[in-house]
This record gives sequence, structure tokens and C-alpha cells, in this order.
Amino acid sequence: MDSGVVPWLERHWTLSLVLTLALATLLPQILKLYLRRQRLLRALRPFPGLPTNWLGGNKRYEPEEELQAFEELPQKYPSALPLWFGPFHAILFIYDPEYAKIFLNRKDPKTSVAYKFLIPWLGRGLLILHGEKWHYHRRLVTPAFHFNILKDYIHLIKDSARMMLDEWEKLRTEDSSMEVSESISFMALDSVLKCTFSVQDLSKENSFLNTYFQNVSKIANLVCSRMYSFFYHSDFIYKLSSDFQEFRALCQEVKKRPAKIIQDRKAAFKNPGEQEKIQKKKKYLDFLDILFQARDAEGGGFTDEELVDEVNTFMFAGQDTMASGLSWTLYCLAMNPEHQKKCREEIQGILEDEDSITWDHLNQMPYSTMCLKEALRLYPPGPKIGRQLIEPITFPDGRSLPSGVIVILNIWALHCNPAIWENPLVFDPERFSPENCEKRHPYAFLPFSAGSRNCIGQQFAMILMKVGLALTLLRFELFPDLEKPPVASPQIVLRPKNGIHLHVKPLH
Repeated sequence: MDSGVVPWLERHWTLSLVLTLALATLLPQILKLYLRRQRLLRALRPFPGLPTNWLGGNKRYEPEEELQAFEELPQKYPSALPLWFGPFHAILFIYDPEYAKIFLNRKDPKTSVAYKFLIPWLGRGLLILHGEKWHYHRRLVTPAFHFNILKDYIHLIKDSARMMLDEWEKLRTEDSSMEVSESISFMALDSVLKCTFSVQDLSKENSFLNTYFQNVSKIANLVCSRMYSFFYHSDFIYKLSSDFQEFRALCQEVKKRPAKIIQDRKAAFKNPGEQEKIQKKKKYLDFLDILFQARDAEGGGFTDEELVDEVNTFMFAGQDTMASGLSWTLYCLAMNPEHQKKCREEIQGILEDEDSITWDHLNQMPYSTMCLKEALRLYPPGPKIGRQLIEPITFPDGRSLPSGVIVILNIWALHCNPAIWENPLVFDPERFSPENCEKRHPYAFLPFSAGSRNCIGQQFAMILMKVGLALTLLRFELFPDLEKPPVASPQIVLRPKNGIHLHVKPLH
């Protein structure tokens, strides 16, 4: 045989083998994706939706555009709407109270990608866990949110709010507005850290607090960037990126100080004399004290790793939720001066000054509470809740889904649904008068979720927002900067993308 033919045959045979192996590897994956698409098509057939194409799906919205779209979509697609993200991934969005009731009273896990991205940062605390492990942690954490514990935090929150308002006094000018959402976030973090660790020397100049605040903000931005980047959903691809390197370094950094505080507190707990000395100085139990003391019927408690995870979860969820809620409430009141005036008059009627606020005053603010709730309706801190069905679900109208489908409760759309709320985009605190609340479906208003997995810290959040609102209105009159309207952005929580710019005028 010609000597030139043999190498050609060998190369040809090698190429054929490579192609055959590649096809043998790819074909099962292609078949798997095809079958996945067919299952989703069958599952979502009862739910009509937007026009779609095979390759691109029908998810064409930027995050901010999605919020605006879901102000209108519930009118055309009642109760639920499927959205396709490319050819092989689809999610059913729901925004009906009866749908929400059934959905939130199941035991489906939080296995959607958004929660997975949080694990390197928050670990496996209450926000991420599900099943028996979640029930176990919930039982141990619940005593930390008893009112006898929370009422001792009023003076800590008051001090943080006063520090923020003093800063406003220095920074404000007659001619220009100021961005307030960042300082509110800082105030919320300051409060949460004091209530968690009893650290009393925090201020804007404190290097730990300032660094922690900046690092957490960067982490949140990186998580959101990953959520909206399809290729970064792959762990393999993401780990090759510079974003991953920064994310990993920041997560390690923000965990150092909490872990050190926990270790020091644990050592003190082993010394009864030292622990008694610390407690006398504080005169109250902080969040970490409660977690150290938490025990089940057999005497078991949290491991060191679980303590760090629960503390990090509480700090993140507490700060972001409360900062978002209070920021948007102040914006709503600036835009609606008649309601701001009524809130201020109510607060002035029960408080002599900002130092006089106590636990009992918080239940003497019905109109201010109605305004807070209406702001939380228009701007829910957590705009979405996702689950992956572990068993089939049937909704009240007879439509059903098989297991495996991802369902997202779109709280933003629920709160804007005109079938539930008349003139839903109008700020109207009277929606939350006692008589109107009695007539409304209990799952129509869900700023803190509902069911067994409702937000365990919702009372703490309301305390901070009420204190922050009351002290702000005692000192300042608020006006919007109409040239810089805020843009709501659905990140991990609902944030103002370009900040909230207000004119603040001292009352005295």
C-alpha cells in the first residue's frame, strides 16, 4: 500500500473515532434537554402566556422593566403567567391570593438558582434551609424574637436613628436634595449589629462597620449580577471569572469578624463569672446570647458553623429588609404631603422628643403604621419568593402543575393586581384601616411572606421602621426631588437603583 495512504487512513480513522465519541456524549445531553422542554411545554399548557420563540423564549425584560410589566400583565393573564428563559428553562409566576395560600402552605424547598448563589455568603441558615433541618433551626431561633427580647432593643435602634439624623442635619443644604437610602441602610446595619452582638461603639467612622457595609453592598451587587447573567449560572464558568474571585474574597472577609465575636463569646460563656459581668453591663440579651442558650428537648443546640450562618443571615435579612422598607416609606410620604402631615401630628401627639420613644408608643401609631404598610404594599422589600415543587400542585381554578417545576410568587404583581386592589398604584393608607383589612383576603398582602416560612424577623423589622419613621418626622419635613425620581430595582431586595433623593427641612 502507498506509504502516503496509511497516515491518511489513520488520521481519518482517528477523526471518525473522535466524532463518534463526541456524538455519543452529546446525543444523550441533547435528548435530555429535548425531553425537558417537552415536559415543561406539557406542564405549562394550561397557563397561557406571552408569545415565545423556540430559541429566545419570551423573557425579554430588564429587571426594572419586569416590574413595570407586572403592573399590567395580571389584567391580561389572571392568577399566573409562565415565562421562558431560552428554550429549556421556564418558570410559572403567580400573583393571586388563593394561589399564594396554597403555594406558601406547602413544604417545597428553596432550590432555585438565586438561593444557591447566596450560600457562600450566608451559609445554610433559615433563609436557605428546608425540611427537618429548617424546622429544627426555626424552633431554636424563635425565642430570639419574643417581645420581651425585642423591647430592649428600642434604645439601640433609637441611638442608630439619631446618629443618622444628626448626619442629615450636617449634610443637608437649602438648595439641593440629598440621597437618603444609603444612610438608612447604614443605620439599619448599625442597629442590627448592636442588637446581634451588643457592640456599642459603632459610628460612621468606625472602620469595621464602614468596611463591612461596603463589602456587603459589593457582595449583593455581585450576586445580582450573577442572577441576571445566564452563563454565570454555571458554577464551572463562574469560577473562571474575576467576579468569582472577588466574591469569594469578600465572603471570607465579611465572615471573619462575626466568627471572631462568636468564638470570644463562646469562651466567655464557659466562664460563668465573666458571662455574668458581661450581662450586668449590657442589661439585656442580644441575638447571639439567645442562640447560645437555644436548646432542644435533648439539650442539643447550634454548632459553631450554624451559629455563624444564622448570625450572617439575620444581619443581611435584617439590614436589607428594614432599609428598603423605611427608604420607600419616606419616599412615599415625601410624595404625599397630606399623609406625611397626619403621621407627624400623630407622632407629635404621643412623643415629647426623640428620646422619649418607648416600646409602648409603637402601638399608639395606627395611622403611621397604615402608611408603613401601604408603602410595603407598593414597594415590597422581597418582591419574589421561589420554590421548586417536590410534588404536584392543584390550584383553586383546577389548573395544576407536576413536580419539578419552579414556581415564583411575584409579590410585586400580587400587590399591584387590580383584581385585588382598587387603583393599585395610588398611595392610600386607608386600605389598611381595621375595617378594610377585615374584608381583604389574608394572602393579598405579603411583604413578609406567610405560612410556616413567614419572615421570623418581621416584628423586629416593623419596630426599626416605626422608630426610624417617628424620629425622622419629629425632626424633618420631607420633599421629593422631582428631577431625580427613584427607579425600583428587583435585586435580592427591592432597591432604588439610582437612590432616593429628598429635600429635608428641619422643623425647628
